Amino acid sequence: MAGRPEFAQIGWVVPNIYTALNFLSNTLGIAGFPPPEYIRAQDLDMTYYGKAVAGEWLTTQTYNGGTFIELIQPLSGQSMFHDYLAQHPAGGTQHIAFRLPVSDFDRVTSVLREQGYTVISEVDHPIARMAFFDTCQTLGVVTEIMGITPQGYTAIEQMQKAG
Repeated sequence: MAGRPEFAQIGWVVPNIYTALNFLSNTLGIAGFPPPEYIRAQDLDMTYYGKAVAGEWLTTQTYNGGTFIELIQPLSGQSMFHDYLAQHPAGGTQHIAFRLPVSDFDRVTSVLREQGYTVISEVDHPIARMAFFDTCQTLGVVTEIMGITPQGYTAIEQMQKAG
């Protein structure tokens, strides 16, 4: 089926990204994590329940066995990542992501909106449009839909080779 989302990523929110990296890299041997990157929601034009808010976190990800593993450590401000860590101080799986071509993004996200799923955050980035839906009552985690641009598919290929 054209434009069918494919599983792409698991996102863990953690209280200490360096502890998580040490475990995944040194204990489990999962390679390819670049150094954590400082992210500001404002730099991504990331919304939080439809509004621009200040939020900061560290993040890193690697490609492993067909899936991207993303680690996020909230630092300050507001975001869905901060909410998750406040509710789950030990951290855990906060979201799962599905990707598809950006041309199918509106069609898929419209279906989720029509079914009543609330958009927690949205990002419109040169490599992808992203929408995070509150599917916690249905799946136990947030669902991210990523509409990948041609630039994004190039970035994915580079990350896959690095991982």
